[in-house]
Amino acid sequence: MSDRPVVVLGADGFLGWPTALHLSAHGHQVIAVDNLVRRRWDRECGTSSLAPIASMPQRVRAWKRTSGRDIEWRRLDVCDARAMSALIAEFRPSAIVHFAEQRSAPFSMIDREHAVMTQLRNVEGTLNLLFALRDLAPDCHLVKLGTMGEYGTPNIDIEEGFITIEHNGRRDTLPYPKRPGSFYHLSKVHDSNNMEFTSRIWGIRATDLNQGVVYGCETDETALHPTLATRFDYDVIWGTVLNRFCVQAALGQPLTVYGRGGQTRGFLDIRDTVECIRISIENPASRGQYRVFNQFTEQFSVKGLAELVSQARDAHGLSTTIKHISNPRVELEEHYYNAKHQHLIDLGLQPHLLRRTLIDSVIQTVERHRKRVDLVALQKPNVDWRSGGGRAAADRQVTVA
Repeated sequence: MSDRPVVVLGADGFLGWPTALHLSAHGHQVIAVDNLVRRRWDRECGTSSLAPIASMPQRVRAWKRTSGRDIEWRRLDVCDARAMSALIAEFRPSAIVHFAEQRSAPFSMIDREHAVMTQLRNVEGTLNLLFALRDLAPDCHLVKLGTMGEYGTPNIDIEEGFITIEHNGRRDTLPYPKRPGSFYHLSKVHDSNNMEFTSRIWGIRATDLNQGVVYGCETDETALHPTLATRFDYDVIWGTVLNRFCVQAALGQPLTVYGRGGQTRGFLDIRDTVECIRISIENPASRGQYRVFNQFTEQFSVKGLAELVSQARDAHGLSTTIKHISNPRVELEEHYYNAKHQHLIDLGLQPHLLRRTLIDSVIQTVERHRKRVDLVALQKPNVDWRSGGGRAAADRQVTVA
């Protein structure tokens, strides 16, 4: 293990904070960096975490008291190129974990301003970081959070980042084609292209983690004290479909499935997310290598998730119903989906599976905090991909064959 620190950008976020704790618990010196904009966006959108979250100074102090380990906290915006370069020059980190991006597809589709802001902030911040690494820490390993949403839903198997093609008698291995489904996912594609380019041209070490949908909100480290808790988002802007289903089930509301419900994606436990980051850091890319790991452990359809939540509630004697509603997104509602995800398994990842986590963690978390549920945020119509502005008829029932 390097004696140089690991910088976690976006350390105030849902994944950034538990990642910082997990790396610290495994002996890494961690510099936690964030500009706290996510909290401002909560105020803008009228949303909040189901589990209460402490301030960053409170979190860092609680970690010190609980674990005896230090995390250094810095407030900094990655879109400030001078500040970003100064940070890299000060710490010369062995690795940087990059979570510092606007991460919501619905947020990016609200209107022109949100689309432009998402792409400008995400792409600019990553470019600032890449230039700082080139000039000040060329041997640093960049571990960046991508998304499986970059690929879309092609009618062929999804490989891990690259595909070998034969065309007109010639053969080459090329980056896997991308067909993202929102302005947010498009920004991630731009990031991936910039990382591949700078690895090839400048020799940057880079690992692109194309992550599936994360569920759960508790890791071994966040469970040590309530002040260490990370976010639990369930609303239509920031929340995941599984979180929404669990909250709806706890309140006795129907589980709202968009359209036919055949939309299939990769999913993983938050404990596997932080472990994937650690594995990637401790098995770094080579100089000039751009590698892609598809970071998920299981695949489920939206309807399949709703059925799992319903079955979990039935096991406790609590019945639920499933309601199909108009889909505000432009996406195939039934499609082929088979994505490879072997690289992280080969490096030692031992996955947690959804069925056990659903019962043991997610639903229990909702039950503990059910009085904090904002019914307006839970029931608010989603952003319509066609027109933005939250005009989707999220409460209109549709017919499903």
